[in-house]
Amino acid sequence: MGNKNKTVSFRVNEDAFETLRDIAEERDLSLSAVFRDYVDMLVAHDGQVEVVPEHELARRPDDEPSFPPTVEVPKEFVREHERLELEREHLQEQLEEYERYVEHLQEQLENDEEVIHLDDLDGGRDEPYQLG
Repeated sequence: MGNKNKTVSFRVNEDAFETLRDIAEERDLSLSAVFRDYVDMLVAHDGQVEVVPEHELARRPDDEPSFPPTVEVPKEFVREHERLELEREHLQEQLEEYERYVEHLQEQLENDEEVIHLDDLDGGRDEPYQLG
């Protein structure tokens, strides 16, 4: 299916519109390009976008959390994840090998004309065999 462009429209007050137009002119962009860039960024970051004036970015204190938020993961967790991933790959390979073996056995069974059924070995006797 084709990727069609859609139009989004909304209303802002006159002051906000003037501010947006000033931003677009300052960056030598059209007002539409400013919104397209913002929407593209919003979609790319799953709605986690914070609009902050550039002069405030330089003054952010170190104790304020960064955006987007980050999480430190212990090395043990990463190693365990890698180990489990390797184990999954190994099990997947084993499963594929077993499936190939089952297919091989089924092909042999289909190609083998001499099939002996256990009922045929009885010879029609109702007496059970006695070992001994």
